Amino acid sequence: MANFIVFQLYGPMAAWGDIAVGEYRPSFAHPSKSAILGLIAAALGIRRDEHERQRSLAKGCSLAVRIDAMGVLLRDYHTAQVPPSKKGKKHYTRRSELASGDLNTILSTRDYRCDAAYTVALRIAQDSPFKAEDICAKLSSPDFTFYLGRKSCPLALPLKPRITKAANVKQVFDKVQVSDDLQKILSSPIIGIYWEEGVEGGYDSDHVVTRRDEPISRTRWQFTERREHYTSIRKEAPK
Repeated sequence: MANFIVFQLYGPMAAWGDIAVGEYRPSFAHPSKSAILGLIAAALGIRRDEHERQRSLAKGCSLAVRIDAMGVLLRDYHTAQVPPSKKGKKHYTRRSELASGDLNTILSTRDYRCDAAYTVALRIAQDSPFKAEDICAKLSSPDFTFYLGRKSCPLALPLKPRITKAANVKQVFDKVQVSDDLQKILSSPIIGIYWEEGVEGGYDSDHVVTRRDEPISRTRWQFTERREHYTSIRKEAPK
């Protein structure tokens, strides 16, 4: 049996970054691991430049996500100011870009998910320096503000974190039902479930997807690949 921290995510808008090229910033349909680890780090008060604490947190956490409501895609077209590309000059933060003074205007496209809802199950390794009980407590009283992928995407409901002991992801999600607050937005009879490779799923895997969302460096925005298993289940009708 393992300790899983289970919590819900819901907001009017969310953005789960996928590989971005040029001015287009897509969003995956369910939370990225980097976004979930960022949320946990915010709860614990871990800053982006605290590299060792960030690495220890990432090493000790494994992830599963249940898509309770897929939501709808919103594509936002807007202008953004960026400095011209110069040889030998790199900008690692937005502040650095704006401070350059020589800015051009470009058209930027960003994707969001609207009215999407998720249940997250986070397995904490036994040798992790961050204990499940401490993380669970901080999710209810975080050090930094939470948001769903981008600062313009605040949460609309509390996370309602709890600790569940289970042998696999299926046991976790069988125990944890969707909260009454979210029942009104759940329309699809099909629920999608993703679990990270290395975590016991308990489901038959329909297929495997590769995502580049395992954080290497928060300050340099560097990520590596990981693999997720996927299955879909039919939601039980209310009795």
